[in-house]
Amino acid sequence: MNRAPLLFLGIFMTLAFSWTGIVLINQISYGKLTPVYDETEGKTFPLTPTGLAMQGKRVYEDLGCIYCHTQQVRRPGFGVDDKRGWGDRQSVARDYIREGRVLLGTMRTGPDLRNVGARYVGESGREWHIRHFYDPQITSPGSIMPHFAFLFETRKIVGQPSPHAIQRLLPADYQPPLGYEIVPTRRADALIEYLLSLNDSYTYPQESRYIVTEPEPASETSGAAAPTTEPAK
Repeated sequence: MNRAPLLFLGIFMTLAFSWTGIVLINQISYGKLTPVYDETEGKTFPLTPTGLAMQGKRVYEDLGCIYCHTQQVRRPGFGVDDKRGWGDRQSVARDYIREGRVLLGTMRTGPDLRNVGARYVGESGREWHIRHFYDPQITSPGSIMPHFAFLFETRKIVGQPSPHAIQRLLPADYQPPLGYEIVPTRRADALIEYLLSLNDSYTYPQESRYIVTEPEPASETSGAAAPTTEPAK
């Protein structure tokens, strides 16, 4: 008796049920998530990234940043992300609903970047990223991150210096020759804009009950405190 059709059918059904359980059910569940409008803030979260930030996301992928940096803050008790200042709360599924491709990353050779836009804010944050990309040793001595000076152009000054020139931000050892200036390329501007947009500091009311907070230190008489699940402040 030829059992090949039954064997094939069994393998097919196993794969089908696995796909349904792992992919389809999760897609149905997470596919129902929508942005949340906060009347107090007058904004819809997660925020819609700008076009330049979306271009920067492609630069982030192209440069392979995903191989050294994650974008997922773990809850207390599953790592020390909160103690490292990588986020005020754990990441939740709703954080990612505006992203076509979620860049969770593969390892943490460097810090998690999911909330890097909350750590380096505004113009001072932009200037920090410029120095960091030009050479990480400027901002983080001893860093093993490669420099990305190729994202900047050293060019001769013709007429008036560019208002976007960055040499004023660099130490003396990094200054260009007299009569030249260093300016960010479009890729550098886009990548920095993308990193500045990574900020999941808003807590959604729907997810607040699932967010695990760091337990208060136990007193000598009360014994060890267990992790608690409560709305984030």
